[in-house]
Amino acid sequence: MVNTTAAMMSVGRSGVLPLASLNHISIVCRSVAASLDFYMNVLGFTPVRRPGSFNFDGAWLFNYGIGIHLLQSEDPESLPEKTEINPKDNHISFQCESMPAVERRLKELDIPYIKRCVEEGGIFVDQIFFHDPDGFMIEICNCDNLPVIPLGDQTFAMASCKRAVAAKQQPLTPVPAQAAPPATAAAAAQCVPSANKAMPRVAGDEAAAHISCA
Repeated sequence: MVNTTAAMMSVGRSGVLPLASLNHISIVCRSVAASLDFYMNVLGFTPVRRPGSFNFDGAWLFNYGIGIHLLQSEDPESLPEKTEINPKDNHISFQCESMPAVERRLKELDIPYIKRCVEEGGIFVDQIFFHDPDGFMIEICNCDNLPVIPLGDQTFAMASCKRAVAAKQQPLTPVPAQAAPPATAAAAAQCVPSANKAMPRVAGDEAAAHISCA
């Protein structure tokens, strides 16, 4: 899946780096012990061996095909305090199998979180955002609901959450208001409809409307 997608995205783009997949992310921590506990017991990562030649404190973890590298800050007091959960902040996102189970577990652990819902072309994506011990943003979502479709020269393109939805060489037909799926008041308050509009095709170029929700 990863290599196929990487090859697909690189078609016609000479000179790009020969990458294969995401290997790890590094996070500077106030306390490696506190962050280690969080990534193990909340997110389910497993500690793995770290090179003994390192002369600084840290820890490595692995799961879901990626690594988390924790680095002990040399000046923990200098790290900014983050209390507000802002979905537009830097974050890492994890796909999950059950959003209700995630929310239930966060409540059990007394971890503050916020919920968002994004709609794109009748497809709904649920998101939950919360912080790690150092204020780094974590997102849990069902973003796989949206297909990954590369933008192309012959395509009318729209994107939400960096996932493109396209229709080839034809204007988009507006959906009548009465055909829209019903939504509860609570869902309406949480969901943020995309504002994409079909754009006219420009000869020899790609015309696209694009938004990124987080």
